[in-house]
Amino acid sequence: MPPAPMLFEQRAVTRTFDTPGFRGMTFFEVQAKSIINRVPDAVQLPFRWTINPYRGCSHSCVYCFARKSHNYLDLDSGHDFDSKIVVKVNAPDLVRKELAAPKWRGAPIAMGTNVDCYQRAEGRYRLMPGILTALRDAANPFSILTKGTLILRDLDLIAGAAEVTDVGLAVSVGCADTALWRELEPGTPSPQRRLEVCATFGAAGLPCAVLMGPVVPFLSDSPAQLDATVRQIAQAGATSVTPIVLHLRPGAREWFFHWLGETHPDLMPRYRALYRRGAYAPAAYQKQVTEQVRTLARRYGVGRGAPSGRARRFAPPAARAAAPVQPAPQQLTLL
Repeated sequence: MPPAPMLFEQRAVTRTFDTPGFRGMTFFEVQAKSIINRVPDAVQLPFRWTINPYRGCSHSCVYCFARKSHNYLDLDSGHDFDSKIVVKVNAPDLVRKELAAPKWRGAPIAMGTNVDCYQRAEGRYRLMPGILTALRDAANPFSILTKGTLILRDLDLIAGAAEVTDVGLAVSVGCADTALWRELEPGTPSPQRRLEVCATFGAAGLPCAVLMGPVVPFLSDSPAQLDATVRQIAQAGATSVTPIVLHLRPGAREWFFHWLGETHPDLMPRYRALYRRGAYAPAAYQKQVTEQVRTLARRYGVGRGAPSGRARRFAPPAARAAAPVQPAPQQLTLL
């Protein structure tokens, strides 16, 4: 299959791999012009710089906010986003070059804020070890937010970086319900395996937070589901838990509603009412979820006994404050 027109202009090399984990997927290898990207000042996020070695994501989360970004490549925000992955093969070299530039001032860099840097493709392309090595050598602070267990491959590199700079770690676990996980996030490791990542980092003296996102209205927001999820987060030794309610921006909204209409058509009227004013659920609903999670976090002792070792000062979006639970800003980026 030929590359899409925009990718053709970038002289993308198209590859497919006939292995079980990559069947049905196409990879477009490109030479990126830059890799450390500034977040526009108008965007309300707790970081200003990001690194994204991939575009598109095999996690296939039906709610993923980043889906619309594929439209800029003349690809669709549905199946193309899940199966046509852009790989910035020169990312490690670019990171090292840009960190060494005289104009760079060593600002914190967030990773995993657009699509997951530890998605399935990373197992083949191995871009993150080079990126982490460059960040470590420059003693540049960074954070990682992921749904991927592949991050454990790089535990030693991350630990080494935490010896010389500030490192923040977080895993994303919206709900511990395995049946719902298979529906919402079919390409990801299970919630329990992600919480094992959190526990493994904690055992290594690297504090790890949990972004409890998204909480999906009418599907994962029942008192029993919230209780089970926060309890398992506490058992994993998370330093904090930050709930964030599902938001549906253009691109994600259309794909999510298409999925919802096929799998839970009875919920369509309630969703259209809840999100009738735009991408976000009403503030009152968000506050209710946050208060429920805060109460549960206190009950189960989230943060108690968590390591306070090498990853302390620069925390990822899920752990920006010392309190066990923090309400996430409305435009906090999801994977």
